[in-house]
Amino acid sequence: MSIPVAGGLITTLGHKHASDLGMILPHEHIFLDLRRWNEPGYGEADVEHVIAAMAPEIKKARDAGILLIVETTPVGVGRRPDILQQLSRTTGFPFVLATGCYGEPWTPPWVHAASETALVDWMVRELTQEVEGTDTPANWIKVSVNDNGLTATETKVFRAAAKASRETHATIGSHTVSGTVALGQLDLLEKLGVSLERFVWFHTNREPDFGFHLEAVRRGAWIEYDGIGRPPPKGGPDKMYVGLVMRALDAGLGGRLLLSHDRLGYDPATRNVWEPSYSYIAQVFIPKLAAAGAGYDAIRQITYDNPFRAYATKRAATQHELPVMVTA
Repeated sequence: MSIPVAGGLITTLGHKHASDLGMILPHEHIFLDLRRWNEPGYGEADVEHVIAAMAPEIKKARDAGILLIVETTPVGVGRRPDILQQLSRTTGFPFVLATGCYGEPWTPPWVHAASETALVDWMVRELTQEVEGTDTPANWIKVSVNDNGLTATETKVFRAAAKASRETHATIGSHTVSGTVALGQLDLLEKLGVSLERFVWFHTNREPDFGFHLEAVRRGAWIEYDGIGRPPPKGGPDKMYVGLVMRALDAGLGGRLLLSHDRLGYDPATRNVWEPSYSYIAQVFIPKLAAAGAGYDAIRQITYDNPFRAYATKRAATQHELPVMVTA
């Protein structure tokens, strides 16, 4: 019998409450393969080599004060939750895993062929039981859409994600650049009866019209400025990010703002580890924010409190999770 919990994160190391954590990175990749599903070697890796390469990176993150990483690799771009679970248990560092699927042209054939109902069942199963290849449930749902709008398959996946979220209260995070497309997703979620407070618009910083940032938050969604520390075109200079964060804070968006690197992590195609480090925001970017006038409370809110609130779920704990205190 499951035990109701007041809200928390389901991780590779069990259920975590806010009091267990500190700074959280809400959008990072540990293992990512940007080749297509039909290319030789796709998603394959020497597990021991991955762990040997990534364990020092995790140590650097912990030493910088990072206590949890939300891993954002879904099906379609080389998701290997088995490697994540093994790395987590080797390092004693918790990751939050995702169900869901990346958009075209990375979408695998079985997702194209699956019915919406079958996709809902798959997502709910991973959210309430375990992610494929692990004994850990997913905590949230990752989707992805094209800049020109959702394709037929992306629409099917998104609708399935909305229904799975409605059933499990899991957050949906979407790889989205265009503000028009982001607001269109909010419209669809509302039609499907999903609270917009359960939606994270990834890559909001790439939408140059700040009005879209304002509108998304006004409607209740989370916005995320990511790519911090990465070179263009996916990232940019720190001065640009500092200015954008300060503008968001001045506009009153601090309560719905997330920051992350969107680091690519281990690349099985090259057996290399991408930069920047998971500690860049903590060690380099936050001091620049403080120098620009961001106060301690604002910085803590967007790096400690907001990531937890954005991904925390109120669904029941399962037998896979750590015991929690309950009252009669």
